[in-house]
Amino acid sequence: MLLADWALWARPDQLPPDTAPSGDPWSTWLVLGGRGAGKTRAGAEWVRGLALGRPPFAGRPVGRIALVAETMADVREVMVEGVSGLLAVHPRAERPRWEPTRRRLEWANGAVAQGFSAEDPESLRGPQFAAAWLDELAKWKRAEATFDMLQFGLRLGAQPRQMVTTTPRPTALLRRLLADPSTAVTRARTADNAFHLAPSFLGQVLTRYGGTRLGRQELDGELIEDRADALFSRPALEALREAQVPPLTRIVVAVDPPASSRAGADACGIVCAGMDATGVVHVLADDSAAGLRPAQWAAKAVALFRRFEADLIVAEVNQGGEMVRAVIAEVDDGVPVEQVRATRGKFLRAEPVAALYEQGRVRHAGAFPALEDEMCDFGTDGLSSGRSPDRLDALVWAVTALALGPKAGAPRVRGL
Repeated sequence: MLLADWALWARPDQLPPDTAPSGDPWSTWLVLGGRGAGKTRAGAEWVRGLALGRPPFAGRPVGRIALVAETMADVREVMVEGVSGLLAVHPRAERPRWEPTRRRLEWANGAVAQGFSAEDPESLRGPQFAAAWLDELAKWKRAEATFDMLQFGLRLGAQPRQMVTTTPRPTALLRRLLADPSTAVTRARTADNAFHLAPSFLGQVLTRYGGTRLGRQELDGELIEDRADALFSRPALEALREAQVPPLTRIVVAVDPPASSRAGADACGIVCAGMDATGVVHVLADDSAAGLRPAQWAAKAVALFRRFEADLIVAEVNQGGEMVRAVIAEVDDGVPVEQVRATRGKFLRAEPVAALYEQGRVRHAGAFPALEDEMCDFGTDGLSSGRSPDRLDALVWAVTALALGPKAGAPRVRGL
């Protein structure tokens, strides 16, 4: 039983604080940590302690608990079934019954934890809880709406509480939580959890990213604010976010192919955007991914093309020439492809796009955390990590094709 006693083995940052900065009991426990720092284990053990009524987590069982992640797949694969998830942290004799179709865990004592996706804030309208675990809040696409709906449901018991486990990004919601005197904060670095990580992984990421802005955020769990020389700012992007997209006259998918598909190579930037009748561009999706072979990124681009019923795929050909058009044709030879070639540096190409953002002529249909991280870390010398801004490159090509290129503003060609 000693091995199952989390209070004995946990680091101090993985155990709930006694009070908030105000000196009163906390209502939100915010756990900021790097990748692999043990945030998920801390969250799962907290929920376990609540459901079973174990000190220092609870004096008696908490009967209704919400589990909220970016998607339902994340609830299942990370929070519940993951290697550090709720099923894994319970000894077999205490393990709750998991009902995937109902998205709920039930303990023998009657305590219930129910899963919710941040993609569907309205699903939180109605249920009520005494506690909630929110995982990776900083990357939720509909963070504000989901968080607000959850607050209305946290109304059971003498003192409803919520735990947030996330790698930090300087979103407006995260800033507000940090400034709230009822929020208790603990922090953890990836290196703090070295005992549970592959030595090769830790060595490689520290060598590559240690000391960089990206490393300070993703490994040290620091909240990194915008660069002073960045072309884009987070407050400006927050102001340009929209919940609904008007009818669009033209839609494109832009692809910035990588030079290699080997591990650690640049990602393939894949971004979809459209223009409305007033000339405003709406960024619709970021499907960029790393480690893809040409056939794989071509398939992703075509899938995005079909999903949004786009008019065109715009593909940079500096890295692959005619190969780019050929691999897309192998997936679907009916997809129109416009090849573009970079003749100026990345910063010069991005400046006119940044000007459109300043004029309010580009909006984001939801949140795109990884893309926005690149945008707000892109200065005159590129990204602080030294890596290629692949997502931003694809965004620049998409916006340029819609609003700045020779065919900018052209009506949709479908059906002609």
